[in-house]
Amino acid sequence: MSAIQILDLSNNSLSGKIPTCMGSFSNLHVLDLQKNKLYGTIPGKFAKGSPLRTLNFNENELEGPIPRCLVNCTMLQVLDVGNNKVNDSFPCWLETLPELQVLVLHSNQFYSSVWVCSKTKHCFPKLKVFDLSNNRFGGPLPAWYFENLNAMKDVSEAGTELQYMGEGFHQDSITVTMKGFEFELVRIITAFTAIDFSNNYFYGEIPKVIGELDSLLYLNLSFNKVSSCIPSSLGNLSVLESLDLSSNKLVGKIPWQLTNLDFLGVLNLSENQLMGPIPRAPHFDTFGNTSYLGNLGLCRFPLSKECRSDETLQPPSKLEDDAKSSIGFGWKVVLIGYGCGMVFGLIMGYLVFSTGKPQWLIRIVEGEHRKKGRRPNKKRGGRRG
Repeated sequence: MSAIQILDLSNNSLSGKIPTCMGSFSNLHVLDLQKNKLYGTIPGKFAKGSPLRTLNFNENELEGPIPRCLVNCTMLQVLDVGNNKVNDSFPCWLETLPELQVLVLHSNQFYSSVWVCSKTKHCFPKLKVFDLSNNRFGGPLPAWYFENLNAMKDVSEAGTELQYMGEGFHQDSITVTMKGFEFELVRIITAFTAIDFSNNYFYGEIPKVIGELDSLLYLNLSFNKVSSCIPSSLGNLSVLESLDLSSNKLVGKIPWQLTNLDFLGVLNLSENQLMGPIPRAPHFDTFGNTSYLGNLGLCRFPLSKECRSDETLQPPSKLEDDAKSSIGFGWKVVLIGYGCGMVFGLIMGYLVFSTGKPQWLIRIVEGEHRKKGRRPNKKRGGRRG
């Protein structure tokens, strides 16, 4: 079968091991074996220059590491080994694959830090779906790693026709988790972007630079050990549809900038240590109390707990900040004017008392007095009418 390009045996009850020869098909573009009962290891015979574009082993019983020979598949766009028993550290070498757009490793036995890779400027240049959920990854979330996810910053596809990955060749599909439930995307829109690092051991701050991923639709960092405050920069994710930061150690107030997320349909901030009033906005008020449960310091609608008088003040918006700055600038000008006027008045007073009546000042004052004292000519005014 050296000429075969697409081999799709998904959604069956196939068992046994995957034949090693499948990795050596010289013309194979798609190998889709998801949702079977296959076990053993992933084939490790992918030769250099392989045209493989999609490799999907999701929902089987595969073990062992990811074969390093996949680095030879420079055309690979989709790699999905989720819901298996793969036991391996993070495959750093996948960063070099220039076309990789979907990386799904969720629900396996991966371990160690994801960030042991070198700080290259070209890691995952086209990655749009990054799913590491339900593993044993750990370590902080470094800002430099998210800075390199350039494909999640590109909003150039907005407004164009809907396109799907593999359209006209083979329809790729993945499974995402929202609100604790798994949903299968039978077709992947090319503009779909997601980061799911939930159910791991990540800790430290949420990098502010995530706010620069302006085409991100889905962000899930739940069930980790992330601490510190929620960065206000997340309010810049203008197309975000789902935000889940639940079951962490987040502190401080909910930033009012989150009310700018007009497309947000799912919000979960429960089981943290947040405090203060919940921001009010027409769209933000649609989220129920389940979005905030477990935060004993939060108050105001939709929770039944009322805020104290010193907590009810809404943090100023950007417009209010600008107004305050302009008012402050105006008062500075007024103060400068008063100061100059006082100095001028003192000088003129000194001249009056020391030199008598300065003639030029008397002419000005008396001239103004005469003008004010003139009566209008009624006859001329009537004639003019």
